[in-house]
Amino acid sequence: MKKSRTLLVDGDIVAYKAAVVAETPIDWGNGVWTLHAHEKDVIVLMEDFMSKIIEESGCDKVIMCLSGDKLYRKDVAPYYKANRKGTRKPMLLNFAKKYLGDKYNGKVEDRLEADDLLGILGSADKNTVIWSADKDLLTVPAYHLLDGKVVEVDEEEADYWFLYQTLVGDSTDNYKGCPSVGAKTADKLLQENGTTWETVVDAYAKQGLSEEVAIENARLARILRDGEYNFKTQKVKLWMN
Repeated sequence: MKKSRTLLVDGDIVAYKAAVVAETPIDWGNGVWTLHAHEKDVIVLMEDFMSKIIEESGCDKVIMCLSGDKLYRKDVAPYYKANRKGTRKPMLLNFAKKYLGDKYNGKVEDRLEADDLLGILGSADKNTVIWSADKDLLTVPAYHLLDGKVVEVDEEEADYWFLYQTLVGDSTDNYKGCPSVGAKTADKLLQENGTTWETVVDAYAKQGLSEEVAIENARLARILRDGEYNFKTQKVKLWMN
């Protein structure tokens, strides 16, 4: 008998992309323009994509992970994602998220992002496959759907990407990482000096920054894994070396 397998999907990304694509500008003449969007177009876009990744993953169940509203990372660093304030969201984003959650076994934790739910569930159960377009998910030891194929990221590889992300930061999420350390430099440091926390601390120190600054960046970069969140108390176990 074939063992059941669950596809863990980043619902934030699926919803956002569909809601953006579904928006159509309309020229009414005399300089007047509006944006038009129809719910059925959003649904078709999302369903087409879901059919594709379900087939590619070979999974027979789906859990749709969605972000909450009171993210714990903003307690770690109030500037986290502050660069997104004032940015217009697509009109049907909330509709798209609700649709996905209702149809595909949606899961939301108020203090967590969809990434964290993916990380916790994926690292806890080998009978799951994570799909996300966000490269940060490679910091999670689990099975992932990448370019149409299921691949395993082991703990050693996941730890490498976690330390790499701590060094390079993420401008999209508004944390800077280690100044003057880009992708090539981060890879060189970790390859030559070892995939260790000491390598990260030394890189920050050379820029005149303390280990506390490195830890703050690491906590923002860390996608939670199994055992790092208590669903009953809603307490996060912040990363410590």
